[in-house]
Amino acid sequence: MGARSAVWRLDGVLLVAVLALSVIGTLLVWSSTRTWAAGAPTGMVKKHILNLLIGWALCGLAATADQRRLRVYAPVVYGVSLLGLLAVITPLGSTVNGSHSWILLGGGFAVQPSELAKPALVLMLGALLAEPAAGSDRPRPLDLLLGLFAAAVPMGLVMLQPDFGTTMVLAVTTGALIIFAGLRKRWIVALGLLALLGGLAVWFFGLLKPYQIARFTAFIDPANDPRGAGYNSTQALIAIGSGELFGKGLFHGGQTTGRFVPEQHTDFIFTVVGEEFGFLGAFTVVALLGVVLLRGLRIARHCEDRFSALMAGGIVCWFAFQTYVNVGMTIGIMPITGVPLPFVSYGGTATFANMIAIGLLQAVHVRERRF
Repeated sequence: MGARSAVWRLDGVLLVAVLALSVIGTLLVWSSTRTWAAGAPTGMVKKHILNLLIGWALCGLAATADQRRLRVYAPVVYGVSLLGLLAVITPLGSTVNGSHSWILLGGGFAVQPSELAKPALVLMLGALLAEPAAGSDRPRPLDLLLGLFAAAVPMGLVMLQPDFGTTMVLAVTTGALIIFAGLRKRWIVALGLLALLGGLAVWFFGLLKPYQIARFTAFIDPANDPRGAGYNSTQALIAIGSGELFGKGLFHGGQTTGRFVPEQHTDFIFTVVGEEFGFLGAFTVVALLGVVLLRGLRIARHCEDRFSALMAGGIVCWFAFQTYVNVGMTIGIMPITGVPLPFVSYGGTATFANMIAIGLLQAVHVRERRF
């Protein structure tokens, strides 16, 4: 009876939105891989469905978690994620598409530890920043310093891969959690200036790879090198624009079938939406992602304990920023960055991390409704 009542307390709107995005993503992965993937036309989509099934199981498992235990075990989860990031830079790691971010498991399966670092960092920062200083509702200075250090370690390891997109997601999520924790404005401004100086230092000392610099210059003027650095953004705009209002129909996208845009089943899957389902389809996907974000914010707003509120708020900011970057790079308002579209793009570890995060939101929602 207890389990049945817990199911009824779940946020059904959030689950339906995620399910709808999963179904749309499956169709898009099928369309974008059916002509070239191993085991075509259904080989890649079968693996994607398997990843989704595992992801939903992880979501259900996370939804049963007790926030008090999550807070206690947050350092353990964080530590395991660091071990995964460290394993990548050993001979166990493998390079895929220019990033040394993967651990190959065989049988066509691989793990990307940087994706699992996202929920781990949210949990760790939530645990560190949830304890306010005596007589205040703001975190203690020591906890803030520990939180910045806890964020700097995985970000540094991810930059070694190098994976600038995931580093940005971790950095923005960290900044959002610090703001949510109630840090004074002068400290927020100081940390913002410090982050700006850090970014300038990365550029000045040449820590970015040549292809990463080329992506930024192509963002400023894609037409300057349409066959080189600006190729991806130019082809993405062509694909999305060609869909017009209603799209060309599933499996009928010329840009998609011809693979003019690379990585259309992962980082550039929004171009498939735009070409085959048109503006209405793209709007539907963005609207569903908006529903996920709004329900997450609603859950965070109704939390009575700081840890749950910070955890929920951090998850929402992670999804929001990653969605903005992914969609933005396909329509020319953000530089090309390798981050997948949550719940839509093909991916194993990314799918698992996203669904674990949804499960954590549900765990908070169920507990708050119980009381």
